[in-house]
Amino acid sequence: MDSSCSPEMPRRTFMAMMAGGLLTAPLAAEAQQARVPKIGVLLLFGTPGQPSPLLDALRGGLRDLGYVEGQNLVIEYRWAEGQAQRLAELATDLVRLNVAVIVTGGTPATLAAKAATPAIPVVMTNVGDPVGSNIVASLARPGANVTGLSLLETDLDGKRIELLKEAVPHLTRLAILWSANDPGMTLAYGRVGMAAQALGLALQNLAVREPADFPRAFDAAVAGRAEALFVTAQPFTNRHRAEILALVAKQRLPAMYTLRGFVDAGGLMAYGPSQTDQYRRAATYVDRILKGAKPADLPVEQPTTFDLVINLKTAKALGLTMPPSLLQRADQVIE
Repeated sequence: MDSSCSPEMPRRTFMAMMAGGLLTAPLAAEAQQARVPKIGVLLLFGTPGQPSPLLDALRGGLRDLGYVEGQNLVIEYRWAEGQAQRLAELATDLVRLNVAVIVTGGTPATLAAKAATPAIPVVMTNVGDPVGSNIVASLARPGANVTGLSLLETDLDGKRIELLKEAVPHLTRLAILWSANDPGMTLAYGRVGMAAQALGLALQNLAVREPADFPRAFDAAVAGRAEALFVTAQPFTNRHRAEILALVAKQRLPAMYTLRGFVDAGGLMAYGPSQTDQYRRAATYVDRILKGAKPADLPVEQPTTFDLVINLKTAKALGLTMPPSLLQRADQVIE
C-alpha cells in the first residue's frame, strides 16, 4: 500500500487531497504563463515576415536584458503597411490585448498609441520632435504615459544644411522632399525653412503624400532650378528609398539625407544618429517599465553621437569635388 495513504488517514480525505492536487496543477501552470509579460509593437511600415533590422535591434536589446521572445516574453506586432489611417485601429487592438508596454516607431504611430490609451506605457523611437508634436510635455519630464527616444531633429537640420552647403558651395536654391501625411514632418519643414533662410537659401517645397507623387515633385524641383535636395527622416521616405535615389540620380541633384542607409545605397551624404541604435536602446525603457518604473519619471533620451557619411563615388558622378576639410570630418567615406 502507498505510504501516503496510511490506515489512520480517512479515504475521503485522501481522495480530496488528490483531487485538489489535480486541480491546482493546471492553475499553477496558468499562473506561470500569466506572469510572462506581453508587449506590443506598433509600426507604420513593414509587413509580417518581412526582414527588419530595426526589430532585430529591439529583440537584440531585449535579449541582452534577459528577455527572450517566445520564452519569457510575448511580443504582439502590428504593422499598418504604410496606411496611416490604420494606426488608430491597430493601437486600439493592442490596448484590447492589455499589453504591458507599446513600443512605437515614428511620430504617427506614437500619436496613435497615445490617443488609444492614457494608461498603458508607450516607448517611442525615432520621433524627431516629441515636444513640438505634443507627445510629451518636455524631454526631462514627459508627464504622461509616453517616453522613449528622440532623434533630436530640432537641432540637426541646420547642421545638415550647413554640411550640404559646404559640399555645394554655389548652392542658393534648396528643395526639401517630405511627406505631408506625417505631422512631425510639418514641423521639420518649418525648421529646414528657418535654417535655409539663415544661410541665405531659397527653399522649395516638395511635399508628397504617396509614391505616385515622386515624379511630379522632382519635375517641380527641376522647373524651380533647385541646386540640391534635402530628404527628411521618416518611415515613408525610408520605405521608398530606391524610388527616391533613382530620381535623384536621374536629375543629378546633390542630396543630404538624414539616414545613412541612403548613402550606403548610392546617395551623396547623410548626417544623423542611428535608427537601429534607437530600437536597441528602447529595450532598456521596456525593461525599466516592466520592473515598475513610470513613463512620466523616465526622461526622453536624445542621441549623443552622430555620423557623417559621404559617398565619394556619387560625388564624382555629380562632378563635385568634396572639400578636404569636409572629408576629414566624415566618420565614413565610401569610395
